Amino acid sequence: MATLLEGKKVAESVYSKILLDISLLPTIPKIVFVLVGDDGASKTYVNAKGKKCTDLGLQSETLRLPNDVSEEDLLRKISELNKNKNVHGILVQLPLPKKINKARVLAEIDPLKDVDGLHPENAGRLLQGEPRFSPCTPAGVIEMLKFYNIPIEGKNAVVVGRSEIVGKPMALLLLMQNATVTVVHSKTSDLKAVTKAADILVVAMGKPNFIGADHVKAGAVVVDVGIHRTPDGLVGDVDFKAVEPKVSAISPVPGGVGPMTICMLMKNLLTAATLQQKK
Repeated sequence: MATLLEGKKVAESVYSKILLDISLLPTIPKIVFVLVGDDGASKTYVNAKGKKCTDLGLQSETLRLPNDVSEEDLLRKISELNKNKNVHGILVQLPLPKKINKARVLAEIDPLKDVDGLHPENAGRLLQGEPRFSPCTPAGVIEMLKFYNIPIEGKNAVVVGRSEIVGKPMALLLLMQNATVTVVHSKTSDLKAVTKAADILVVAMGKPNFIGADHVKAGAVVVDVGIHRTPDGLVGDVDFKAVEPKVSAISPVPGGVGPMTICMLMKNLLTAATLQQKK
């Protein structure tokens, strides 16, 4: 039977250290969530992040802006937050309305307050192997693998998906752990042949139940980053029932990577506050 990679257990171990580190800071770190529009999923994610801040004794605030806010007004709000010394972290909840240039907005955030790790400067530091803030979900995957003592160095790791938020930074973080990394995506020819060679398979394709038993080799470790609401409930990018009997370890959906994303956000906020106080 495969080992279940349960994010909640991993997160609890990280939170215990975060609570200790918070107690050593002269001020309580504060994060501002910038929420544009009324997307239900975005509201749910922001509320969950705010609740975790409260649970840990951290400060949080949600700046709610209408769906028709202009790009210039949004940039102006971010500039104000950049200048506010009482704000240590800024997170612009994605996705943004199509009329707004996401890249321009993310580049406006002060790199020292970019707790999502998506500013070009922070992305560049990650590429150079010297991350300041790593994007939260990929960082959570690495934390999970280490918690369960799953070897990464020297292993063949395959990342399914190439997004800026998960796929690309996931590949870089695995490289930093000395894995041999392959990235596959919707244009990959014979994707199945590549995934079947993986010792560690991280799936962030955005398609429910996309990865089946014939995509994985026996004994592989499978991390499912996807989450989808279906008539049968929440499912991931991996067909869990089909794949679980074949592999050595697998993350469930829900309860796998999800808790780690918020956990790494809290860790990044603590790092941001520490860096700003030193500055």
